[in-house]
Amino acid sequence: MAIIGLGYVGLPLAQQAARSGLTVVGFDVDAAMVETLTSGRSHIDDLSDADVAEMLELGFTASTDESVLAGADAIVICVPTPLSLDGEPDLGPVISATTTIARQLRPGHLVVLESTTYPGTTDEVVRPILERHGLEGGLVAGADFHLAFSPERVDPGNAVYGIANTPKVVGGHTPACTDVAAAFYGRFIDTVVPSTGTREAEMTKLLENTYRHINIALVNEMAQFCHEMDIDLWEVIRNAATKPFGFQAFYPGPGVGGHCIPIDPNYLSFKVRSTLGRPFQFVELAQSINLQMPAYVVERIADLLNDEGKALRGSTILLLGVTYKPNIADQRESPATPLAALLLAKGAHLVFHDPHVETWTPGGATVPRADDLDEALRSADVSVLLQNHRAYDLPHLASTAKKLFDTKGATDSPGVERL
Repeated sequence: MAIIGLGYVGLPLAQQAARSGLTVVGFDVDAAMVETLTSGRSHIDDLSDADVAEMLELGFTASTDESVLAGADAIVICVPTPLSLDGEPDLGPVISATTTIARQLRPGHLVVLESTTYPGTTDEVVRPILERHGLEGGLVAGADFHLAFSPERVDPGNAVYGIANTPKVVGGHTPACTDVAAAFYGRFIDTVVPSTGTREAEMTKLLENTYRHINIALVNEMAQFCHEMDIDLWEVIRNAATKPFGFQAFYPGPGVGGHCIPIDPNYLSFKVRSTLGRPFQFVELAQSINLQMPAYVVERIADLLNDEGKALRGSTILLLGVTYKPNIADQRESPATPLAALLLAKGAHLVFHDPHVETWTPGGATVPRADDLDEALRSADVSVLLQNHRAYDLPHLASTAKKLFDTKGATDSPGVERL
């Protein structure tokens, strides 16, 4: 098999396939990344250098030569699907990867798109490119080659669920395509869930993340008015979570980050607007609420300083944890980035600490790292816990800091201000 895109999605997939006995080649246009992998070094949190070395021993190879795709029986697209500057889906990487495949496509190939996108992409974007350019035209999906979509469900840092034991949804262009793709994934994934078609499989991933997006927005808004009403929302959530049915706990925070929640609902909203001509109101409202959380955190920091007779301008703010989730180094779409921009614009002096991050340049601004955490806690006017890394001793943070603002509800220590 061949995998296009060797990042947080493609590389763990390659690892599991190689461990299961498949011959795996990875293709990426990033020559530096390919060189790093070839030398046995990992560039993502979930795989160590030892993991990459094991993959190489199992026969995994990485290449920038697209001709390696021709010899594979299955080609899986795992490239990024970001948003453009105007907030619309950017399918450039998918189109580029598909065009590359088309130059190497042959009868019998299985092509699977795993990159998260809006419903219809596989059929309306990927398929025409493959049919128009594959062997210079003439190959038909479902007849000459197999085409499917299977949403990636990678959760970086999750020690319980990985590639092998996370069920894999697969939807093909035709029922035969579904069968071929399901049999392929069944060789190295425990549970495969066949879907009616590509659109249903594409929508599955968007529903999963939109569900989370909307519920996070709900508790983020509740956090704001519960604070004004002097209600401890964290206790409310704990209480509600004791109900053994009908409730799932979601928690507020300084914003949402990562490769899914801030991005995927926009793909769905775009598709609804462009196809049906009306907004997806739940998604757009949730996006509005979650996007303004960094500004709300700034307001709360300013209030804490005002209580001490200090202004935000000129005060030192220590940001603790700048990654998008705990215990990893991944900073993609981290809410710490817009928060830093707002604080800097208001004249605050910023310092950061993160056990997984050595240098941090949010929006191109260089923020100094606190090498001596205790000294930074004692000297900062307000320390803000943005990410509850396992390495942080929460009682120690609370007892050492002048003032600790906990945006994750991680500590009940006296004197700590919580979101």
